[in-house]
Amino acid sequence: MGAHLRRNTHLGRLRLGHLAERLDALLSEAARTEPTYLDFLDALLREEIGAKQKKRVSMGITIAHFPAVKTLEDFDFKAQPSVDSKLVRELATGRFIAQTENVLLFGPPGVGKTHLAIGLGRAAVEAGHSVLFTSATALLAALAKAESEGALKDKLNYFAKPKLLIIDELGYLPFEKRSAHLFFQLVARRYEKGSLLITTNQLVGQWGGVFGDDVLAAAILDRLLHHSHTVLIQGDSYRLRQKRKAGLLGRSAPPGNDG
Repeated sequence: MGAHLRRNTHLGRLRLGHLAERLDALLSEAARTEPTYLDFLDALLREEIGAKQKKRVSMGITIAHFPAVKTLEDFDFKAQPSVDSKLVRELATGRFIAQTENVLLFGPPGVGKTHLAIGLGRAAVEAGHSVLFTSATALLAALAKAESEGALKDKLNYFAKPKLLIIDELGYLPFEKRSAHLFFQLVARRYEKGSLLITTNQLVGQWGGVFGDDVLAAAILDRLLHHSHTVLIQGDSYRLRQKRKAGLLGRSAPPGNDG
């Protein structure tokens, strides 16, 4: 077996696939720059670690099922000055997940709650945490279907497993009584074991109406708010703002449900 083939075989057994592809180029570069052995070894390791990190993040983002590509860098904090950008940057470190704390994003439709949720979710993946994104409607439909099929325990385990579960658009539709109890079971299952990030257009005082039961709403909020961070967004919908700029709406047009 030739040295080149033997080298690639060894790298393959060590699962250093990226290094096997890049080694010839790195050797050529080393011949030109003549680094020390230690610097050359450091360059090899950095190449492989960087490739593995990129692959891990890509896989984590795929598993998370984000509905769109949104990042915190793209969020227009100047357009929404009510957002505490310092708090958002702190949340982006992922420390709240390590401490099993929750995040609640409050605000009317269209102000960027989902954008922030996806951006924080992507940051969490990059920090090494498992993430799953779901709308509140899809979550409750999945739990109800699992219950009817006798598989509720498995589905609760599925939603309890990620270190961060993002639930988008809670409160846009009121819960039926059974759905509210299923949601409580999930919150209780994750309590102090995993973090929740929830976006909602309903302030805490309105959650009794969302869940159709003040006592149940209080029990859910007790667990969500025990270790939590809240972000309150106050302002116009981005989409309505763009329509006004384009002259499609009058200045006094009612906000309505603009996403």
